[in-house]
Amino acid sequence: MSATVQDARSPAPAPAAAAPPVLAVSDLRTQFFTDAGVVRAVDGVSFTVATGEALGIVGESGSGKSVTAQSLMRLLEEPARIVSGSIRFQGRDLLAMSAAELRKLRGAGMAMVFQDPMTALNPVLRIARQLVETMMAHGNVSEAEATRRGVKLLGRMGITTPERAINGYPHQFSGGMRQRVALAMGMSNEPALLIADEPTTALDVTIQAQILELLHELNKDFGTAIVLISHDLGVIAGLCSRVLVMYAGEVVEEGPVEAVLSDPKHPYSWALMNAVPRLDREPVAGKTLTAIEGSPPDPLSVSVGCRFAPRCPFRIERCAEHPELLDIAPGRESRCWVTQAGAALDVRATPPRSAFPVAAAAEAAPFQGAKGEKPPSPSALLEVRGLVKRFPLPKRGFFEPQLYVHAVDGVDLSVTRGETVGLVGESGCGKSTLARLILRIHRPDAGSILFDGQEIATASAHEIRPLRRHLQMVFQDPYASLNSRMTVAQMLEEPLRFHGLATTTAETRERVAELLETVRLDPKSGARFPHEFSGGQRQRISIARALAVRPSFIVADEPISALDVNIQAQILNLMLRLQDELGLTYLFIAHDLAVVRHISDRVVVLYLGKVAEVAPANDLFTAPLHPYTRYLISAVPIPDASIERRRERLRLSGEPPSAIAPPSGCRFRTRCPLAQRICSETPPPLAEHRPGHFAACHFAGTL
Repeated sequence: MSATVQDARSPAPAPAAAAPPVLAVSDLRTQFFTDAGVVRAVDGVSFTVATGEALGIVGESGSGKSVTAQSLMRLLEEPARIVSGSIRFQGRDLLAMSAAELRKLRGAGMAMVFQDPMTALNPVLRIARQLVETMMAHGNVSEAEATRRGVKLLGRMGITTPERAINGYPHQFSGGMRQRVALAMGMSNEPALLIADEPTTALDVTIQAQILELLHELNKDFGTAIVLISHDLGVIAGLCSRVLVMYAGEVVEEGPVEAVLSDPKHPYSWALMNAVPRLDREPVAGKTLTAIEGSPPDPLSVSVGCRFAPRCPFRIERCAEHPELLDIAPGRESRCWVTQAGAALDVRATPPRSAFPVAAAAEAAPFQGAKGEKPPSPSALLEVRGLVKRFPLPKRGFFEPQLYVHAVDGVDLSVTRGETVGLVGESGCGKSTLARLILRIHRPDAGSILFDGQEIATASAHEIRPLRRHLQMVFQDPYASLNSRMTVAQMLEEPLRFHGLATTTAETRERVAELLETVRLDPKSGARFPHEFSGGQRQRISIARALAVRPSFIVADEPISALDVNIQAQILNLMLRLQDELGLTYLFIAHDLAVVRHISDRVVVLYLGKVAEVAPANDLFTAPLHPYTRYLISAVPIPDASIERRRERLRLSGEPPSAIAPPSGCRFRTRCPLAQRICSETPPPLAEHRPGHFAACHFAGTL
């Protein structure tokens, strides 16, 4: 695989000390004036960004990261206002600019790439129209010249056949391709500053790696300064030279990314590092991550002392006073009385659980199954053999041949009782389709699905209905899967009544309260609606609803996607605890391979509808046998800047082949650096090369 190794990334060279910063923010305060009171979203934030520098901003949801970015671009609307502070871009005061001056500046001097490119792009306009409009609005270029530049820019962003892609609509692109288009629009006028707000959230690891490589090249080749907002510490480690850690609207730590991630000087930074599963380390005994229990402070009533003190395991008496952000070392600042006094925080150590008072208070009685119900003995709960699902495409004409998308093409899979099987692969490889086939949301075209010894692949809707209480699903987007017009209690009561698991009103209410306590939510919150909860709380509600019918098998389809690292750790700990208490079996689908390694017993790798590799989790990540698996692992960022910049990454050529007309032989051969003639002639069988370790590759035994 040496031919596929790319040079390890290195940070952009430090700018000259005498050069003025491209962006200087001083004591920025942004507040929301609501009927309930004043929300201090950004409260005294100061930082600078030098020309050609990449600055990272991290923190939990609600810490003020995105509001800071919107304040920099002056994109805030009522009831939000910048009440004080200054923002100077290339020496000019942004807060003193008129609307006309801001329109000239946005897109030309400074640009922004948003988290969801589909909402940032106009769905009814072709890409050409949007790109050309961006360039013509800020320069004296003709439409033809802007179109030529647009095609060249799309090609520069790694989009194949840019001449054809520029005439497409946003919905015709994948998530990664849309993000590339958004980056092309952001860079179309070569701005001095690019603000990227969660540009890789919910993208698979391969697309994420490509987007980060593009940002790195823009930073290096164009000298573009970048402000990168992300909850993924590995992303920050790979791209940024300096990082700000925000909590409750304040900067609590600032410094070089290598120093902050390896030796944090604020307990909040320390806790974030402990909450992250690492791909380069085996999961710790018990698999429990050190999540920060409790919630951030209410922004309507800011405490007098340290805002992190109620959740901090290192707090001291002086934390009753509010600390200032002070220098504690050259280039390092921290807002913590403990480290300002010279004490160290050991990132490798974990304080005892009793050190988290909120967690101890939140402990609830274990959720119990039906009376007399015992955990089943280990055995195969699910057996899938030769599963096939094809989706027909609309025909362009009466005489045109019928085309199909080969979503799942001959998949074999087994899941043992009490086991967690991880399912990984690029977007479009068939993971979600396979999950829906197992749950019989889709009917398979061929193959067998044995659940607890019962064949369900050909079962009718009437025969499947009683099994629904044993097969449940937790969806990627909890807000879309929850009924916005029903209270949480009503949503949890509905399956109980449908399956006859609660007969009286009192029994139903008791069961709902028990479910909410199980997922660490206040039983009184059952009277609230989904929009009144945070993303992590809504995911807990989705898990509670799945548990309501006492299932034995749960499919979790990207349950931690787009959640910050702390909420992610809480959800993972919750799922592991429930599995221990209830004997649950999981099929866990995720893009984050570090999370998959942490939670899974075995891992299945899918590529273009087929199984490429199956192995115990530790075996797969320490000694993968399939070239595709090696590429996936290579693409995962590690939250350690020194390791991340020395790593050898594997690069594959081209885009994945079409699922409409998959290549003959090995489907990975068109991108595989080891491909030979046999790969195009004979499909490789899924063979056992080590005990319990299977791979579908002609050269698996020689890797």
